[in-house]
Amino acid sequence: MKFALIGYGKMGHAIEKAALQRGHQIVCTIDNPSELNAKLDELRQADAAIEFSTPATAAENIRFCLNEGIAIVCGTTGWYDRYEELANLCKTKGGALFTATNFSIGMNIMFALNERLAALMKGRNEYKVSINETHHIHKLDAPSGTAITLQQQITGNGGRRTENVPITSFREGEVPGTHTVCYDSAIDTITLTHEAHSREGLAQGALLAAEWVASKKGIFTMKDILK
Repeated sequence: MKFALIGYGKMGHAIEKAALQRGHQIVCTIDNPSELNAKLDELRQADAAIEFSTPATAAENIRFCLNEGIAIVCGTTGWYDRYEELANLCKTKGGALFTATNFSIGMNIMFALNERLAALMKGRNEYKVSINETHHIHKLDAPSGTAITLQQQITGNGGRRTENVPITSFREGEVPGTHTVCYDSAIDTITLTHEAHSREGLAQGALLAAEWVASKKGIFTMKDILK
């Protein structure tokens, strides 16, 4: 298959490596929004575009691809205040948009565990819940989109108010990503932790999403693949 990479930083390079290992072709790489029009002919050859750029540029990159009829997989976070706008554009254009705050299969298994634990802990106010997330110093948004997803799952399934599920963010060295959900009481502590060892899991998940969505129309998440 043919893919385009929008955002050619460390994640872009990791996805490129994974794609080539699976026998795919990278038809173009775009590292600046100004290159979208300049490389449009190459971009149109792609079965799907994979977007890992910055919170400031992601929404317009998505808009551009949807307007051009190019299926897009987006792993950038920090732009979700425009999600409804772009989801509506996708529906209007009959396009394909795949989003995830984390493409790691392991992290998505933790999402499922987090939902179940939150439901089990509903009404158990003797437990105080908190979320810690640690990423490399280059990550531009804080808290991470993954941490926000964990928080939303806890409020949605556990009946807790957002302000009672605090998130603490740390930026250290080259940490790929560690997320911990902690329920703490005077009697005991329950924790769920996912620790990424590299960007490889994210790259493989994003590539799986691109392979899956290339022939589809609609709005999708990792749940659509995992189910």
